[in-house]
Parts: sequence; C-alpha cells; structure tokens
Amino acid sequence: MHDNNDIGIPDRFTAPLNPNKSWKMHSAFHAAWALDWIWSLPLVVVCVIVHVVGLVLIFSGMIYVMNRSVGRRRFAPMFVMSMGLVILLVTILHGVEGMIWAAAYRFLDALPDGRSAMLYSLSAMTTYGHENLYLKAQWQLMGAFESLNGTLLFGLTTAFLFAVIREVWDNESARRRKDDRGNSEDSAKRELSLFSDP
Repeated sequence: MHDNNDIGIPDRFTAPLNPNKSWKMHSAFHAAWALDWIWSLPLVVVCVIVHVVGLVLIFSGMIYVMNRSVGRRRFAPMFVMSMGLVILLVTILHGVEGMIWAAAYRFLDALPDGRSAMLYSLSAMTTYGHENLYLKAQWQLMGAFESLNGTLLFGLTTAFLFAVIREVWDNESARRRKDDRGNSEDSAKRELSLFSDP
C-alpha cells in the first residue's frame, strides 16, 4: 500500500472508480436513503401534530376539571388525581404515536410482525433500544428518525406538564388571593357595622 498523494490517503481510496459501477452503487445508496427520508419526515410531522392536538385536548380537560373543583376545598386531592390521569393520557398518546411508526414498519415489511414492530418502535422512540431487533438494511435510517421524533415528543410533553402545573397553580393562587381579599373586606365591613350600629 503506497501513498501517492501528499496527505497520506492509501491508493485504494484514491484509485479511479469504474463510472458504471460507481453510478449504480451511488444511485442505489441515494435511493434507499431517499425512501427513508420520504417515509420518515411525514411520520415525524404526523406524530407531532397528533401529539400537539392531544396535549391541547388534555390541557383543556385538566383546566376545566380543576376550575370546577375551585371552592370545594378539595384542591390537593383533585390536583393529584388529575395529574395522574394526565400522565396516563400522555402515556397512551405516546403509545399511539409508537403504533403509527409500527404500522409504517409493517407496511414496508421492515420488521417481521406487529409485536416486533411495536417493540422496536417504542424502543426507538424512547431511545431505550435494548432489544435485539433491527430494521431491514434499507430502512435503518427510519429508526434514527423515530428516535429524533421521540426526543421532540418527549420535549413537548415535558413542556406541557410544566405548563399544566403552572396554570393550575397560578389559578389556585389567584383564587385564594381573591378569597382572602373578600374575607378581609367582609371582616372590615363587620367591624365598621359594629361601630356604626346604635
């Protein structure tokens, strides 16, 4: 192995390529990757849209339930139960998005059955990846895209949970301040009425 260039690249890497072989190899490589991109990007967008719509619906329901519990002196138990329900619904939402990817893997015959497609999908989405499941060679880039999608979805979920807690806490704090002001005004009126009554 002799180096024929100034930077020390071995000859086998600098030898001229057969143009016909090179073109076929590169076009097959690009076609496989192009299909991964063509399938993955719409799946990422669909899952993000499903996730955002689901989070908005969950958020609206949570705020509705918590606003109805205002004044019932059951804020803490209602908040704990509501947050438990929110976590359950968000987990189901992530599962649905995993099913979307699993259905695509099965449609493309990238995995042998629905069980392995779902297991691979959830492992990729959560970046857990312990299972010895692999996509067929031409679809392996999709696994990386699903991991990217999972990162986006879990980031949205984290921001959502923070927003829910903040909104509920702010609403409860405002209600308590209003109640405290109302109680102070009532006691002030009662004191005034004691002095003004004959």
